[in-house]
Amino acid sequence: MLRFSTTLKSDEITSIAIGGFDGMHKAHRELFKRLDERGVLLVIDKGFSNLTPDDKRNDYFKNGCIFLNLGDIKELSDKEFIKFLKSSFPSLKKIVVGYDFRFGKNRSGSLDLLKEEFELVIIEEVMIENLSVHSQTIRELLKVGDIKKANKLLGREYEIISFTKKGQGLGKERLVATINLEKSRFLLPKNGVYATKTKVENEWLKSITFIGHRQSTDGEFAVETHLIEKDIDFIPKEVSIKFFDFVRDNKKFDTIDSLKNQIQKDIKKAKGLLETK
Repeated sequence: MLRFSTTLKSDEITSIAIGGFDGMHKAHRELFKRLDERGVLLVIDKGFSNLTPDDKRNDYFKNGCIFLNLGDIKELSDKEFIKFLKSSFPSLKKIVVGYDFRFGKNRSGSLDLLKEEFELVIIEEVMIENLSVHSQTIRELLKVGDIKKANKLLGREYEIISFTKKGQGLGKERLVATINLEKSRFLLPKNGVYATKTKVENEWLKSITFIGHRQSTDGEFAVETHLIEKDIDFIPKEVSIKFFDFVRDNKKFDTIDSLKNQIQKDIKKAKGLLETK
């Protein structure tokens, strides 16, 4: 039922923060601050995390995570859930949750019941620029291309990771060389062009990234990134991309030359946006 992704053993854990933790955003980090040195994250996995899918969450919390599928506990009553926690973590003393946390079948459990068994810390709502910090809010911002605001709520640059694949071969020949990505587990921002940084063999390099259908060439959907200041003579197996700012919407160009001219303008704009990054 529980999948451990931590070096701590179950009987060593003295505090847990409970939540979905997709995004590992600023509100989540307020929970982390209240854990002790033997605290872990108990991730209730609902099956649709796409901001920090799977074990990617471990990158943002030093003690790691323990994963629990929602389907395994959704039929437990509030008292059965508490019994499950006590048997799973014999040394558990403290639980940290967000203000909107609910537990037990049909979310019927009372937080007062948790207080009877553990030290309970409830973190109040976190607001940034009049927005409540939630994973769904971040998803909606990414879907409309508001990278800068999404990053503010995350407290970091939004990042995706994907394996690479062979491209159409046109870029290096007639446009600019690009690294092409496979479909990713991560949520892709709105179609368009972005100022980014791409991680190649542990080095973060300034880049410009395109997401969308290649309307001016083969019409295929693509995610491809161009390294602005460094040429490489190999294609890495996997890359990470951090998104810093939106450059422009996707559009169709009548000729390859007009597309090439626009790409050069995009590169110049992206370099300016990344100048202090």
